[in-house]
Amino acid sequence: MGLLGKIFTWWDGATIGTALFSMRKGTRVGEDHQGNVYYEGGVDPNGLTRRWVIYKGANDASRVPSEWHGWLHHSIDGPPESHLPPPRIWEAEFTPNQTGTPNAYRPSGAIEAGGKRQMATGDYEAWAPDA
Repeated sequence: MGLLGKIFTWWDGATIGTALFSMRKGTRVGEDHQGNVYYEGGVDPNGLTRRWVIYKGANDASRVPSEWHGWLHHSIDGPPESHLPPPRIWEAEFTPNQTGTPNAYRPSGAIEAGGKRQMATGDYEAWAPDA
């Protein structure tokens, strides 16, 4: 995206103002495996350090890994690399939100999944207000 796009769009990476603010007022804390960069600097009205993320690519909050989410919300003090235990062998790798893609979950009765529902079993009884 060119300079003009960066001035007027917010949905694909940082705007010019956010990028300049990050360079001027923020301290780079780290980067995740997706290329998102995390900053902190200044103090909010509650006395907490302001923390933010500059996404690499589309601005989608589901792209923030859980360890960095905890850091952004002050659950841990320092960067996740220094405050979390190593990953367990049973932990699944991060997968982005699949909503709106062909890989999204669709139950058996969904139109996109063929629209075929199972027959009713007769165990349902409708509610009646006078009963």
